[in-house]
Amino acid sequence: MATTKKAGHRRWAPKGGKAPGGHRGDIMSPTTRSRVMSRIRGKNTSPERAIAPRLLDWNTRFEQHVSELPGRPDFVFRETMLAVFVDGDFWHGWRFPLWEHKLSEMWRAKIAATRTRDRRNFAKLRRRGWKVLRIWEHQVERDPERCVEIIRVAAEHRSPNPKRRRSKL
Repeated sequence: MATTKKAGHRRWAPKGGKAPGGHRGDIMSPTTRSRVMSRIRGKNTSPERAIAPRLLDWNTRFEQHVSELPGRPDFVFRETMLAVFVDGDFWHGWRFPLWEHKLSEMWRAKIAATRTRDRRNFAKLRRRGWKVLRIWEHQVERDPERCVEIIRVAAEHRSPNPKRRRSKL
């Protein structure tokens, strides 16, 4: 299996120290940057496309991108009140304190605001009785089957139908 080099925000210093390097400025022209950024989507992302068919194989009912719920969860299981977010490592700031120093102030503020909004939306959902589950992009890349299993176990644990619950091992 060939290994691919991951983006800079995924390389870590030993023992949780900050990632090496600093902000180098944008290497693209404003026109090129605009074109690249316009292609980034909030729906039907690669990690979501990896998860959705596996959830369909599980033969359960779910909805995607439910707009009336805070944060528009990527997958919603109404029966069990489970909201699943499949979040990008960069855009949602996975381990952000370790690599935020490598960003320009604009990006630092944008990702910090996204993280704040995520916390606020998760809290709103929990206050309404929803279980919130976050799956990170790198988890889906590493093992999408495991991610679906995590979702399935969470949904079955909250199932109002005792026959759908798995027995404890």
